[in-house]
Amino acid sequence: MADLTGKVALITGGGTGIGKGIAERFHGMGMKVALAGLDQASGAANQYFGRNMGGYTAARDLAETLGEGAVAIEADVTDAAQVEAMTAATVETFGRLDVLVNGAGVITAKPIQELEEADWDSVLGVNAKGTFLTNRAAVAQMRAQGGGGCIVNISSIAGKLGVPFLTHYCASKWAMIGFSISLAKEVAKEGITVNCLCPGIVGTQMWTLLSKAFAQPGESEEVAYARSIETFIPQGVPQTEGDMADMTAFLVAAPHVTGQAFAVDGGASH
Repeated sequence: MADLTGKVALITGGGTGIGKGIAERFHGMGMKVALAGLDQASGAANQYFGRNMGGYTAARDLAETLGEGAVAIEADVTDAAQVEAMTAATVETFGRLDVLVNGAGVITAKPIQELEEADWDSVLGVNAKGTFLTNRAAVAQMRAQGGGGCIVNISSIAGKLGVPFLTHYCASKWAMIGFSISLAKEVAKEGITVNCLCPGIVGTQMWTLLSKAFAQPGESEEVAYARSIETFIPQGVPQTEGDMADMTAFLVAAPHVTGQAFAVDGGASH
């Protein structure tokens, strides 16, 4: 693997779950990491059973734990001005931007007749619009540096497979894949790679919500989670933050891999 020591990565959603796992891996490889997060949801829909998501607080705690070469930035990826400021703060702190990992994401789970505009706007706003805004800012900075760089947008196997009660979430994740493939072709000759990571079932706060939403009558969250793994994952085991960090680290070090959507899902998707 290429030596990534000193490379600078901006990771949205970098304080929790998959983003945290990637941040810890990158920092352990000698990279500098800017961890972006948001505590209070800006949209009308609740996320993870409340408005306070704790993303920035978690990013700040992780940056303190990692120490030198790590910084936390508070930013809402649905707000263009905040995304520009987040990118500028990364460059101001570390001097450049080599890698964007766009991991900020939200979800609600509802049948179509109960799905409200607020749910659609919130999920599409963070997952799809957030991808557009963060990628646009990253490409501009990479171009200003003379080209070269890597973008990894964290989609989902829901971006490859339809899932009941997640129509809006699936739409957002399919959008991320189409966007990433298109952008990859647009910037290919500038040495900027753009790929998607599509996780399967990882035991993050998102799956805490889904386990509650998908639980059958009288079924505990733990049993619902285990049933989801048995139903959807051929290997029969959940994926881990470390699995996602493995693929992301590979993509950052692979200059000729671009325009792809890689599933790390234990064989769940084709």
